[in-house]
Amino acid sequence: MCYSAQALQDYRIYVRTHGAALGLDAFIRLFWDWRQNRTGYRLPKAMLDALADPASTPDPRLRQWIQDWTTEQANVLEQELFAQMTRRVGAERALQARVTKKAQQDLRIASDKIARAGQRLKDLRRSEPLPRDSRIFPGSYSCVMVAEGGRRVVYPMRYQCRPQGKPAAYDRKYPGTYNARRDSLEGYWKDLFGHHHAVMQVDTFYENVEARDGRNRVLQFTPRDGGPMYVACLWSRWTDPAGTQPDLLSFAAITDEPEPEVAAAGHDRTIINLKPECIDAWLNPDPCDLPALYALFDDRQHPYYEHREAA
Repeated sequence: MCYSAQALQDYRIYVRTHGAALGLDAFIRLFWDWRQNRTGYRLPKAMLDALADPASTPDPRLRQWIQDWTTEQANVLEQELFAQMTRRVGAERALQARVTKKAQQDLRIASDKIARAGQRLKDLRRSEPLPRDSRIFPGSYSCVMVAEGGRRVVYPMRYQCRPQGKPAAYDRKYPGTYNARRDSLEGYWKDLFGHHHAVMQVDTFYENVEARDGRNRVLQFTPRDGGPMYVACLWSRWTDPAGTQPDLLSFAAITDEPEPEVAAAGHDRTIINLKPECIDAWLNPDPCDLPALYALFDDRQHPYYEHREAA
């Protein structure tokens, strides 16, 4: 399972290097829905920074909405910091009077939350880009590329696919739908495979691996040659039959048997890294020729994936 990745979030690079158009309406709908309903979307900082760049913003409304979002998030974090600092002071005073398990726990939890909120606030206000700004997790949004009307288009999509026709409750019932196994493409994913294909450009990915002592380790895998990975994905445009929930663009990364070095590191799946010259064939599938699509998987890139334990 590809549980996390650093994925390309700057739409301008998709436009410049892949000749893609920006699916501007989808970005506007996403931020409009947030503005109206304060929906808790998880949006990578790198995506926001590219859209809000005053020198190249595709729509001035987006820039203003992102500024509003940043201000609101900063206010929430400042309130969290104040609450946790108050909690920490109370715990310290209680411990001076008498050591109790509750006071020790309050001190530990408050200190952890202060550190996390403080870091998030710094990140929110930081202008210097860092690699983690583009990292996604299940439930996060990411830029992905599809083909529509004979051209490549970049859309914002949630990294957990909800196929059209499935109820919204499937998000909780099947939380692992951010990945689509190759051996299930003609089963659960049959309505998307051969029809709705996407590509996500990735620099590095992360996997949970059980260590010898039974504890979980997060390993970061990066191609030794430093080249980008073009991850084969499926996507869906979901609409609510009742008309009460907003439309949802979402996707899943396809995984296959692990590369030898990934298996040796203790993980049992690897994302499918398409060759650049195969991107158009993948994005424009023939639903009557599924063997040709599997052939793209078999002819994929096989860089050596070096790994290290993630911080």
